[in-house]
Amino acid sequence: MRIFLSGIIQGSRQGKNIHAQSYRETLKTILRRHAPQAELVCPIDLHPNSVDYDEAQARTTFDDMVRLAAEADVVVAYLPEASMGTAVEIWEAHRRGVPVLTISPLSENWVIKLASQRVFASVADFEAFLAAGGLQQLGRG
Repeated sequence: MRIFLSGIIQGSRQGKNIHAQSYRETLKTILRRHAPQAELVCPIDLHPNSVDYDEAQARTTFDDMVRLAAEADVVVAYLPEASMGTAVEIWEAHRRGVPVLTISPLSENWVIKLASQRVFASVADFEAFLAAGGLQQLGRG
């Protein structure tokens, strides 16, 4: 199983400032605990200095990340606030039938609501879902 870790990087910040990315290690730890066989695909691991890319490199990277999300078996998205890049990733994954699990307080945001198979209010709620075998139930019912 390939899990793509989508989530806020720049969000609405101006310039090259990014949000703290510590949530990614938290999610990787949780996923390794509950889905040890899964391959985790993390854009920050693949492109740690992407905010410094020139336009051509940024365009290629963006297209590649959207493609990887759409080709994953599951997308886990972390959205404490809006993120245009994450919105594109989860929308394309959704359009291709990939289950999207979103951790966000923005449960009424249309992109989040319409593209996500499940929305969790917190990381703890997401972990409880995994602990209850939620990954194995995706796509059923």
